[in-house]
Amino acid sequence: MTALTPAPQGGTAAGSDRPVELRMRVDWPGFVLEVDLALPGRGVTALFGHSGSGKTTLLRCIAGLERQGRGRLAFQGEVWQDSARRIFVPTHRRPLGYVFQEASLFPHLSVQKNLDYGRKRVGTEPSVSLAQAVELLGIGHLLGRLPARLSGGERQRVAIARALATSPRLLLMDEPLAALDLKRKAEILPYLERLHAELDIPVFYVSHSPDEVARLADHVVLLAEGRAVASGGLQETLARLDLPLAFSEDAGVVIAAVVATHDDNYHLSRLDFPGGNVVVARRREPIGTRLRVRVHARDVSLALERATGTSIANLLPAQVTEIADADTPAHVLVRLDAGGTPLLARITRRSLDQLGVARGKALWAQIKAVALLSD
Repeated sequence: MTALTPAPQGGTAAGSDRPVELRMRVDWPGFVLEVDLALPGRGVTALFGHSGSGKTTLLRCIAGLERQGRGRLAFQGEVWQDSARRIFVPTHRRPLGYVFQEASLFPHLSVQKNLDYGRKRVGTEPSVSLAQAVELLGIGHLLGRLPARLSGGERQRVAIARALATSPRLLLMDEPLAALDLKRKAEILPYLERLHAELDIPVFYVSHSPDEVARLADHVVLLAEGRAVASGGLQETLARLDLPLAFSEDAGVVIAAVVATHDDNYHLSRLDFPGGNVVVARRREPIGTRLRVRVHARDVSLALERATGTSIANLLPAQVTEIADADTPAHVLVRLDAGGTPLLARITRRSLDQLGVARGKALWAQIKAVALLSD
């Protein structure tokens, strides 16, 4: 189980609940992208899937960078593309910011001048000021440097700030952490979480990393071979057993929890959620803070009775709701309902038979491992 950083508390800028309506088809030799989606007009929507599933192509269609796409795209009521009516709003007239895998900063310009270049695109009062973007991304001490004197994580933070400097109503991010090593990813993820918490700009975030999706996303679109095989809220989508995502080693769920108590004697914190609670290493957040908790299916075992005399501290009563084959013939995935909170358990077929696991059966879920993803 992975205790994540604080869940977003809601932004401050003006947002919209009107959806992004997207019906698009792109025909390339050997590959076809075809989707029909209504995506949320606020929060972070993750476009998730393996390489070649169509994530970046879909993002480029939204940005207006893919002219081969045919269909209709409406952003919060504004039509950006409608092939039937021969409407196509070019990229520079779409109020969006785009962050690529590589920072793509102008090498001969300082950080400040790179940001100034982005600001020049804004002809009206900006919804995000340069000062706000600089503060949110923590780059104030870098303004006088050239890109060559920045680390990979610093360059990407500047690239995000430059995208925000255009005062976008939609932020597109194409695997912004893919080119970074683990240390740099850990450095930049808290800034992405802060953007989510403090700004109300909808974000479409391309990723093939389950950890990034679990930390950042509110909504998930799962793409496979150019098709959207699922689209829905993070918690319910990750808990589905009929999706390819469920059969990977990273199968698991995300739980919305609240810091309930701190135990300074044992340096632990209790996180409460509908259906129970879990104990994790002491958190810095005050009582009442909302957190996201990720529980991997591989870290959940099942028992017929509440275990005693065990080092496993996190035990939850649960009921079996669904059983499905896993990615190996020796294992199955079991979906559980723990008082309204879904869980997944990856167990062997032998355990399935020995315990008599069947739909509707009451069991105890034992969460075996607790690891903090970030501090």
